[in-house]
Amino acid sequence: MDTPLSTIAVVGLGTMGTGIAEVLARAGREVIGIDVSETAARHAVTALEASTARAVQRERLTEEERRNVLARFRTFSDLQAAAEADLVIEVVPESYEQKQQVFRELDAIVRPGAILATGTNALSVTRLAADSARPERVLGMHFFNPAPAMKLVEVVSSVLTAPQAVEAVTALARDLGKEPVAVGDRPGFVADGLLFGYLNQAAAMYEARYASREDIDAAMKLGCGLPMGPLALLDLIGIDTARTVLDAMYAESHDRLHAPAPILKQLSEAGLTGRKAGRGFYSYEAPDSGTVVRDALTPPEAAESAAGRPVSSVGVAGSGTMAGGIAEVFAKAGYDVVLAARSQEKAETAKARIAKSLSRSVDKGRMTAEARDETLARITPAGSLDAFAEVDLALEAVAEDLEVKQQLFATLDKICKPGAILATTTSSLPVVACARATSRPQDVIGMHFFNPAPAMKLVEVVRTVLTSDDVHATVRGVTARIRKHPVDCGDRAGFIVNALLFPYLNNAIKMVQEHYATLDDIDAAMKLGGGYPMGPFELLDVVGLDVSLAIEKVLHREFRDPGLAPAPLLEHLVAAGCLGRKTGRGFREYARR
Repeated sequence: MDTPLSTIAVVGLGTMGTGIAEVLARAGREVIGIDVSETAARHAVTALEASTARAVQRERLTEEERRNVLARFRTFSDLQAAAEADLVIEVVPESYEQKQQVFRELDAIVRPGAILATGTNALSVTRLAADSARPERVLGMHFFNPAPAMKLVEVVSSVLTAPQAVEAVTALARDLGKEPVAVGDRPGFVADGLLFGYLNQAAAMYEARYASREDIDAAMKLGCGLPMGPLALLDLIGIDTARTVLDAMYAESHDRLHAPAPILKQLSEAGLTGRKAGRGFYSYEAPDSGTVVRDALTPPEAAESAAGRPVSSVGVAGSGTMAGGIAEVFAKAGYDVVLAARSQEKAETAKARIAKSLSRSVDKGRMTAEARDETLARITPAGSLDAFAEVDLALEAVAEDLEVKQQLFATLDKICKPGAILATTTSSLPVVACARATSRPQDVIGMHFFNPAPAMKLVEVVRTVLTSDDVHATVRGVTARIRKHPVDCGDRAGFIVNALLFPYLNNAIKMVQEHYATLDDIDAAMKLGGGYPMGPFELLDVVGLDVSLAIEKVLHREFRDPGLAPAPLLEHLVAAGCLGRKTGRGFREYARR
């Protein structure tokens, strides 16, 4: 294709259109901004003036460069202004009727060689192309908000799109400093196709009153390293927009996980569409404000309602990475810790690993040598659970096997003193099954730490229908004292984090299985478009494919939803012994250490 795409029209100067126009103008393109609203056009010019002024202050642009950028951006209220454009990007509201109208008018205006791009993230590019007089020159160019900051651009081709048009737009995206990912035409494409299913499940979890909005959001930020919790993100995106995307996804997939949660419809129809309305899942200071204000649903800041039990000594059962990490956390917080393993030798080895971990902290200046020695002195290794006779809190971190845990709890029941709290760190097994193995189920609770325990701030506090109020209050208080963030969960598979995380990972596997996108493109899309610290396949290989499959099976068994059935590709890899980094091969291959 011989056009350099030097003159580009942007139709629709809302937040996204204005951001795209800024990116293009700063990259040296002549930009024709078109919006029927003169107010929107003025706001776009003002926004560009403000952002370029900030860039000058930060010495990212010179004053002369700023003047040139502003000179390259012209605004109009009539589509006729697109006549000279090499590329037109439409960013009007997510409505087939509105987009089709724009494309029909453009057909009669733009020159024969011009490319028409839609900025949709939910509607069918193929359908828009088929209604155009030039379907081979219609494609999708999906930027992410805010466009100047976000690196991802999904370049969406239909079965009708000419390869030359895709090549030209892909080259343009790279020239803009973006990372283009080539995708086929299906609702949500890669990033939103994975993201919106996850957001929908979070909304349904909140609607079921399983957890508070604050706990759901805190769990996903602290447990997965996400920049925002799902409900806050829905408010940012717009609850009405999310509903539109999910409707389009469900129309194609018929997967119940994509059927919009009823609360999204209720909030949308009530006009509570998120930040832009000043209220959605949260309440905001004003429309378009990001400042959350207290409302009737905000939890009280008062202390726990029930009085807790005194805890000064803790027993940790297990000798693996998680047990050692938890023992380290408690000892650093000033608790006396008994670390019990199946033999004295294993317990001593586990303590030696803790010593190495603490020494690394000393080397990095995070703690003093004296603090390290004091922490280690609080840890007593033991070769038997009998050493738990006087602990106030006994916490197991043994194999994720229900029979093994039940036997251990039956033993703890015989050994631990009356009033001692018995806790499990299970990530997927029913806590109540552990509780019923004892004669004191009211004293049993879940404390799900995340790996690595010394670094990860989240603890899911899982109470069963039998857990007493004072045990729950005690564990929340202890969690705060070890400088972790407690979130409350009911006793059901996956709790908060895994119940939201693993269906997302499973859907990513299905995308590869269906040859929709590559591992690398999906990982890049979620890191660059969703702000995830790791792509889904990087994370799966780190977690372990066998562990991931086990959790998927538990979720599928618990909720009986066909959409939660483990992807066959995951089962095949596990059957082949490809378990991720620990075996040198999972979704990718790794150098053996």
